[in-house]
Amino acid sequence: MTAWESHAFTDAERTAVYKAIQQRRDIRSFRTDPIPEELLMRLLRAAHCAPSVGFMQPWNFIVIKSEETKRKLQHAADKERRALMIHYEGEQADKFAKLKIEALTEAPITLCVTLDPTRGGPHVLGRNSIPETDLASVACAIQNLWLAARAEGVAVGWVSFYKKQDVRGILGIPPHIDPAALLSIGYTDDFPDRPLLETADWRKRMAVEDLIFSERWEER
Repeated sequence: MTAWESHAFTDAERTAVYKAIQQRRDIRSFRTDPIPEELLMRLLRAAHCAPSVGFMQPWNFIVIKSEETKRKLQHAADKERRALMIHYEGEQADKFAKLKIEALTEAPITLCVTLDPTRGGPHVLGRNSIPETDLASVACAIQNLWLAARAEGVAVGWVSFYKKQDVRGILGIPPHIDPAALLSIGYTDDFPDRPLLETADWRKRMAVEDLIFSERWEER
């Protein structure tokens, strides 16, 4: 066995990893059954294992179970969705109006993932050159949590309609902290075969072959 082969996963382990990646879905319908605390902690530890530029670990996780708080967040999201309607017309407007955001009140847990741009001090290795790497690091934590949740049979939905200042006010987040994501977490009756926006004819998945260049931009 070569050195690199000794680091590879078994066939079963590889299959499980790729299955989680391929079957991860953005879910909008949730059961009200509670998520056990030990399971939630496994998901948060998975998120915390994410890579981060300069090892800055810029994330925090606000776990929200209060029905009153979730209603306030749902109201903020619905207000923003109604404001965004002006950007769509015709059939696309109809599709946008049907996008479901009630998951914020249905799911037993709402998770706010935040970004602290001051974490690690003023000189963070890598971020000095590319400031956006702190947000990329938080995105890695979210993906870690999402894949771990799928492996556990837990559904996650990413809420992307809200004004950050509204969320800061509801959750008492300091002005310099970025509420990067609101995630609904819970059990669901259905993991669809395809992404919900694809089944709603919002967009189709692009062919990966069309996105790969060789050596230089647009050279196949």
